[in-house]
Amino acid sequence: MTESVKENINVFWFLPTHGDGRYLGTAQGGRPVDLPYLQQVALAADNLGYYGVLIPTGKSCEDSWLVAAALAPITRRLRYLVAVRPGLQPPSLAARMAATLDRLSEGRLLINVVTGGDPVENKGDGIFLSHAERYEVTQEFLEVYQRLMKGEKVDFAGKHIRVEGAELLFPPVQENGPPLYFGGSSEEAIGIAANQIDTYLTWGEPLEQVAEKLAVVRQRAEQQGRKLNYGIRLHVIVRETEEEAWAAADRLISHLDEGTIAAAQKIFARMDSTGQKRMSALHGGSRDDLRIGPNLWAGVGLVRGGAGTALVVIRSRWRSAFSSIGSLVSTTLSFPATRTLKRPIASPNW
Repeated sequence: MTESVKENINVFWFLPTHGDGRYLGTAQGGRPVDLPYLQQVALAADNLGYYGVLIPTGKSCEDSWLVAAALAPITRRLRYLVAVRPGLQPPSLAARMAATLDRLSEGRLLINVVTGGDPVENKGDGIFLSHAERYEVTQEFLEVYQRLMKGEKVDFAGKHIRVEGAELLFPPVQENGPPLYFGGSSEEAIGIAANQIDTYLTWGEPLEQVAEKLAVVRQRAEQQGRKLNYGIRLHVIVRETEEEAWAAADRLISHLDEGTIAAAQKIFARMDSTGQKRMSALHGGSRDDLRIGPNLWAGVGLVRGGAGTALVVIRSRWRSAFSSIGSLVSTTLSFPATRTLKRPIASPNW
């Protein structure tokens, strides 16, 4: 890996707040997640030199804000990428929460803006909005939120959000607030990223698809006079030989039956997330052809929503594969893990 890639890439691990295990789509080999386990993962990531950890959000996970607040005091450098949910949180409340956690963590908070792509789950949280309306809310939310983070007293009347005299009495540590991360493949999402976000995230797709999408986002941002950072979310499987690496990938889905896959795909099909549709198209709900690139495997997405691909590499070629991805995204890599411990697969010397 070149020195420039080393300097530019921020590598994240993942806190498995929904549970952890050896296999996908089964309770076999699984374990519940408790605070001592999350503490172990956070301390391992901190000691190994990871830039931060991504904390997932949604009804299947522990609350990301409370988890970050519990773990920040026991780590020294590790940053916490925590979700705000426009439509679920008012922007003034989200700004207060973010400013407080930024102070308590001494400036180690990062914000992941999540619009939400599952209408059924959204309704369970009281959000009865269309895809387009959710992005309208996100745009208005971010306008109010960012003005508050800059220290303004805000009066705002939009289509969905209205505040009068909103302000932050206790500012964040980081100037203008913690950096904003955001992912989305729809036209609405790309527009928001170009105008309001610091780091645009994509899930792992074949490199040509990633390059095409990022080129569109980059062009839109440049039209607004802005320059974004870019990141990618991938699972990672590293072994000593090619045979061992691909065998490890196959073992992850070795307990899956067709009924479990079909049930998961039915849930994903109801979602109105463009990114989820792109993930599902990579495997078509079938385990027959999951190698979608030289080192890219789509098996995770058979039963898990969101980031559904894994980088499958041997240890001696890890840096080369890492560098190829880094040449596209430049700034951020996030590795969700399927069974984090015994230890995160990493070296402190990136």
